[in-house]
Amino acid sequence: MSLESAEKSAVNGIRTALGIGGVLAVIVGILILAWPGRTAAVVTAIIAIYAIAAGLVYAGLGIFSKAKGGWSRVGHIVLGMLFVIAGIVAFFNLAQTTEFLAIFLGILVGVMWIIEGVVSLSTLSESRSKGWTIFFAILSIIAGIVLLFSPLWGALVLWWVLGISLVVLGIVQIIRAFTFSPLDA
Repeated sequence: MSLESAEKSAVNGIRTALGIGGVLAVIVGILILAWPGRTAAVVTAIIAIYAIAAGLVYAGLGIFSKAKGGWSRVGHIVLGMLFVIAGIVAFFNLAQTTEFLAIFLGILVGVMWIIEGVVSLSTLSESRSKGWTIFFAILSIIAGIVLLFSPLWGALVLWWVLGISLVVLGIVQIIRAFTFSPLDA
């Protein structure tokens, strides 16, 4: 295979990957926007299945690993059982688990935004753009407080922003797939 054909093959592979990634992003974005609740439930089901699979792996490590000590093996088995139980409970209570995860995510993001705002204020003396730093900190703290008081609503808004972002970024990826050249790499 010549260098030119290898380069052409690599470029085609990159274009294909960009195109497939873009199409998948657009599809998932549209699903989020068209059926936000159902799509969130599917994501929750995937997380539940992952928890069950991870639990089986942990339990298997504890049961079959001869190199680990006794307490390490017991710990892996217990952790595996907890993962499996959590996955099964989540899977059979999908609506409640989806709502719980949305509230948890809303609270988590709210707390992180508050902390980010406080940290920004703590670095104010080192900042060259004090006005923007103060603006960002206040905005971050207010957004965090809003999320803490309405985490489910906030998670829904974040879910919609994710859907819109996936559609827009997916379209950009598809365009990149058609316009990609070796100079872009």
